[in-house]
Amino acid sequence: MSSSVLALLAFTPILVAAILLVGFRLPAKKAMPLAFFITVVIAYFAWDISLIHLLASSIQGLFITFDILFIIFGAIVLLNILKYSRAIVVIRQGFTSITEDRRIQVVIITWLFGSFIEGAAGFGTPAAIVAPLLVGLGFPTFCAVMLGMMVQSTAVTFGAVGTPILVGVSGGIQSPELTAELTSSGLGFADYIQLVTSEVVLLHGIAGVLMPTLMVCMMTRFFGKNKSWKEGLEVLPFTLLGGLAFVVPYAITGIFLGPEFPSLLGALVGIPIVVFAAKRGFLMPKKVWNFEEESKWPSHWIGTLNVKLNVADEKIKMSLIKAWVPYVLLAVLLVLSRLTHLPIKSWLLSVKVSWADIFGTSISAASTPLYLPGTILLVVSIITIMLHKMKLKAVKTAFSESAKMLLGAGFVLIFTVPMVRIYINSGVNPSDIPGMPIAMAEFVAAKVGNIYPMFAPTIGALGAFIAGSNTVSNLMFSLFQFGVATNLAMPTVVIVALQAVGAAAGNMIAIHNIVAASATVGFLGKEGLILKKTIIPTVYYLVVVGIIGLILIA
Repeated sequence: MSSSVLALLAFTPILVAAILLVGFRLPAKKAMPLAFFITVVIAYFAWDISLIHLLASSIQGLFITFDILFIIFGAIVLLNILKYSRAIVVIRQGFTSITEDRRIQVVIITWLFGSFIEGAAGFGTPAAIVAPLLVGLGFPTFCAVMLGMMVQSTAVTFGAVGTPILVGVSGGIQSPELTAELTSSGLGFADYIQLVTSEVVLLHGIAGVLMPTLMVCMMTRFFGKNKSWKEGLEVLPFTLLGGLAFVVPYAITGIFLGPEFPSLLGALVGIPIVVFAAKRGFLMPKKVWNFEEESKWPSHWIGTLNVKLNVADEKIKMSLIKAWVPYVLLAVLLVLSRLTHLPIKSWLLSVKVSWADIFGTSISAASTPLYLPGTILLVVSIITIMLHKMKLKAVKTAFSESAKMLLGAGFVLIFTVPMVRIYINSGVNPSDIPGMPIAMAEFVAAKVGNIYPMFAPTIGALGAFIAGSNTVSNLMFSLFQFGVATNLAMPTVVIVALQAVGAAAGNMIAIHNIVAASATVGFLGKEGLILKKTIIPTVYYLVVVGIIGLILIA
């Protein structure tokens, strides 16, 4: 079978899912089971993968599904706990005291706080935390999910304390070919990874500085009364400040300290700078921008998560610090649990549920439940219950509402994630056919030739779109990108860096990330609407870094 036919077959389930979600606006609970079935049929007949291997891949996917659902559940529980303790109202008042302008709130909450959470936890956690928080602050649910997905871009390559580089690129690129290049150049492996990191932060820094502006502009264009891009651009000086306040320390950290902390330190430096500027009125707009009153919102803007309480704001006796303690505690615990030189990480990872060599195949599955952000979210929720002295009835209601919201996401993900694992495991087959992702990538590389740097980020984004993970995309494609660069006599460091950056951008359109984010705010069934919006910043990112890649190899 020709490489072109293999690539077309590999693309088919993805195209079907995209057409059903975006073109026909079918909910993911209908589109993804069909996409899964098509994937199984193609894998069985075209890739000659046995039913046992397909079943093993599906079980592996279910392990990952559990991890995702656990994170979603923890995020929903924390939000509902804050809702019934009245803390969310106090937090809303706190942001209003800084500014009532929603555009400025987006820069502080989504861009900076979301990037911090990404740097600490990764794995889709920012959207699971930021989207519910935005809904609690009065943003339309549709807008909150869109913004929550957009923050999963610049910070993602260094999410979970550098995992996509330290695990993804490092694990995916080790090969005899790399060893030969390192020997000829006199570099060590750690030196090579640091060179990739330096290229990545510069690429992200250039593209990412405009992400807060794009977030704000998309909000005013699609969710404002006047449907205006201009109203977003009115705060361009402030959004540029927000972008620079993050990407400058982010880039410096990546170049001089390595891949563990660019996102964390970028956000930690950026947040006080931007909050101070907002409180002092520096670069602030003269006119406050807000959404129309909720009664005028279209029905498709609203989810099922209800954070309204029948209580007057003035009756709430809680300090702003006490209301924010859960989020501060969450951030601290996430960071402490990810630092390798502390014993906490190894202790949490020691509790593992695994199934090695499923049904006699080479496919294994494992989950480390204590290490998942979901556990930390639940721990913080329990501490919050005691700190805010909540009544048992309110706690029961919070957990009950959270469990009900989880059911829809579970149904979608039990088809979506196993489909992903079949894609990823398809390279192991008796006919020795390249795996489905590699077949697609090889087709693209063969067709574009010397302008390949323009398309290298798209390969990374494709991997993330399929897998919902920058790390997995890097594991799948880093060596492939290295090989293409070698064959085309291009700097391998640049091409591998383009892979890592593109994979980060692809998180904005990853189907199961969209499902996970939607589930936290009760927006399931409208995934196609989200995808139509997040494809815009994804294309922006891929085009910008692709052009930079062409310039770098010229």
